[in-house]
Amino acid sequence: MAMQSTLHALDESRVQTLRNAVRGDVIQPEDPLYDEARSVYNAMIDKRPAVIVRCADVADVVQSVNFARENGLPAAIRGGGHNVAGLAMVDDGLVVDLSRLKGIRIDLRRATVRVEGGATWSDLDHATHQFGYAVPGGVVSSTGIGGLTLGGGIGHLTRRYGL
Repeated sequence: MAMQSTLHALDESRVQTLRNAVRGDVIQPEDPLYDEARSVYNAMIDKRPAVIVRCADVADVVQSVNFARENGLPAAIRGGGHNVAGLAMVDDGLVVDLSRLKGIRIDLRRATVRVEGGATWSDLDHATHQFGYAVPGGVVSSTGIGGLTLGGGIGHLTRRYGL
């Protein structure tokens, strides 16, 4: 017996409400961008979300999380998209795709950096290098900041400067 996808259980008017609430793209399985939007660096991961929201800003993130909660959908967060374990995708749920959120703010006075969830380690290196800074974490430049920060990314500078 085939299981019914959550997508089919979602009323199209609810999806339209989500489309109206966000500035980013709302991508569903029938959309031409779907396969590209659900792919991650690890090609062994083949999950099929019901809805993917490519967030344009923080408000889209809030709307997406609220939509998932209100509709009983499991949710996953996609940051940089490297994701070896496949946690950035979810079958029959909602993916909050942060890949467009790459802002990096460097506070020279405090020697701190704020990085948005879609940035990769390469994005961070590029921004900090201009000021003579380097962040001691991460080896693979295509890895997302979120995964390395939360997953304990160890990099070339870790032995000298620590985590």
